[in-house]
Amino acid sequence: MAEYKCSNCGKIVTLDEIGLKAKCPHCSNRVLIKLRPKIVKKVQAR
Repeated sequence: MAEYKCSNCGKIVTLDEIGLKAKCPHCSNRVLIKLRPKIVKKVQAR
């Protein structure tokens, strides 16, 4: 599940909470930063 961090209030918001509005449900800020996944991918070099 994608998680976003509000640039104004700093709350972590999931995609289910946002919906199609693209607004923070806590402070109505429109700038959301997508968080990186916690799993690190390892790629072998050729």
